[in-house]
Amino acid sequence: MAPQTTTALRVMRILSALALLAAGGIHLYLVFNGVGGILGVMFGLNAVGALVLAVGMLFLRGRLLQLATVLSLLFLIATLGALILALTVGLFGITETWDFMLVPETVIVESIGIVLLAVTTVMVLRPTPVTAR
Repeated sequence: MAPQTTTALRVMRILSALALLAAGGIHLYLVFNGVGGILGVMFGLNAVGALVLAVGMLFLRGRLLQLATVLSLLFLIATLGALILALTVGLFGITETWDFMLVPETVIVESIGIVLLAVTTVMVLRPTPVTAR
């Protein structure tokens, strides 16, 4: 792999991990600032999942990195999808409004995270070219 490609992938992995940590951090903040019940439990699990995936993005290699990258992308898609459902039709009896704490920020952070993780996923899954010897 060329040095430029390696550096670009390293940067994208770090940015992806930061996006995961930001999304998980928002959910953890909400747990500590009034969101309780089953929603609070789900937000806590979201924060733990985001932390585990962010660590995987930074430290795994090979096939495990590919798996972590794909799972991270799906994780943020599912998280944003759940919020959009809660904002529109409701999700498991939970409805959300745009003026609730950190909702617009969450949509922005998770959207950016999805874009970053999509690019990182393509980079990680792209086959390495065979060099002539």
